[in-house]
Amino acid sequence: MIRKHSASLHGHRTSFSLEDEFWAELKAIATARAIPLAALISEIDDNRAPESNLSSALRIHVLSWLKNRS
Repeated sequence: MIRKHSASLHGHRTSFSLEDEFWAELKAIATARAIPLAALISEIDDNRAPESNLSSALRIHVLSWLKNRS
């Protein structure tokens, strides 16, 4: 199921939609890196391609993280 989430990035509220499985993996990545989830989301947002949206960038980050672990 896709759910809406919100975060504050550089003082601005934003929202994005993610499937529960991607949300769970994002939280696991933040835990593994010992950083707050908001910091991880902000880092991904800062490094995403200008033409991509945040939801897609988050999914791609999760995919890359999982691929690099194997």
